[in-house]
Amino acid sequence: MNAITSRSFACISLLLMHLTLAPLAFAEKADQDKPLVLEAEKVSVNDVQQIYELNGEIRLFKGSIFVTGDQGNIKVDPEGYEYVDIKGTPEAVASFRQRREGPDDEFIQARGTDVSYNAKTELLTLTGDASLKRLNNMQMIDQLHGWKIEYDDIKQYYRVSPPANAKADDLPLAKAILSPRRKATLEK
Repeated sequence: MNAITSRSFACISLLLMHLTLAPLAFAEKADQDKPLVLEAEKVSVNDVQQIYELNGEIRLFKGSIFVTGDQGNIKVDPEGYEYVDIKGTPEAVASFRQRREGPDDEFIQARGTDVSYNAKTELLTLTGDASLKRLNNMQMIDQLHGWKIEYDDIKQYYRVSPPANAKADDLPLAKAILSPRRKATLEK
């Protein structure tokens, strides 16, 4: 990328990080204590290493989290946190959906060729024609599209990145639709 393109991309990334802060809405905390339910055509379990291999029409449930795909694996660390990597197919991409904590009926809904979720850091990474929507009462609040999207629920930011081999002629590589945020008012 040339200097102007790099600077433009950096500005877009910073803008997305700062403008899309959701007002006090985090991932559903109750999800951490829910059982992990796996459905697939084939499930292989290594209980000693805490690794689960999944193949064919995957459906993963954990509280309000719902992940679909065609093949993938889940690793569980000694503290009990899951690391989920799911791949889709050209016909059916992988998907992720999670309810957000708070008074509203808010969800994160995402799709991509690959979906990775780190339950410890609450980092969702989507690659390959990725899209992410934040919905409130089934109405879109924010929408992102790009080659790679990272959503950090703890720090409350999105990041859209181009492929490593992107050229200036390929721009724009990221698209965002961001709804205005209401400013909180303090009553005296």
